[in-house]
Amino acid sequence: MRVTPSPVSANAPRVLPALDDSTRPFWTSGADGVLRVQYCPSCGRFVLPPRAGCPDCGAGCDYAAVSGAATLFTYTVAHQQFHPSVPTPFIIALVELAEQPELRMVTNIVDCDPEDLVTGMPLTVRFEQHEHNTGTVYVPVFAPAALT
Repeated sequence: MRVTPSPVSANAPRVLPALDDSTRPFWTSGADGVLRVQYCPSCGRFVLPPRAGCPDCGAGCDYAAVSGAATLFTYTVAHQQFHPSVPTPFIIALVELAEQPELRMVTNIVDCDPEDLVTGMPLTVRFEQHEHNTGTVYVPVFAPAALT
């Protein structure tokens, strides 16, 4: 699924990831609206978070496009304001990507009131565009699938 990159909350401060050769494709793939996740050709499994090699067999990983579809596995609602320009509450979630059981990533849920969250609800990826000291990164966030 291709998603047009749009700043969901690009003005909100965010600690941006360190980029290296093994993580850069994950953090920049949102430029074309496609979520890409590491894939181990030896094990035939997706790998998250991105790293230098497969955590199971040590083989090098490639990147593969995924659908961007996920389900809400679990979440917490943060009410403590860590930065004056980040409004509360905000949602920190663990989502499970559709491509593989237990392929989970930590992210934020956007465009959803916390009281509307339901474990197992369908989600779809969106991207926040941020400027990084080494270029532009696209942070994957998720929204209820019914809104996309």
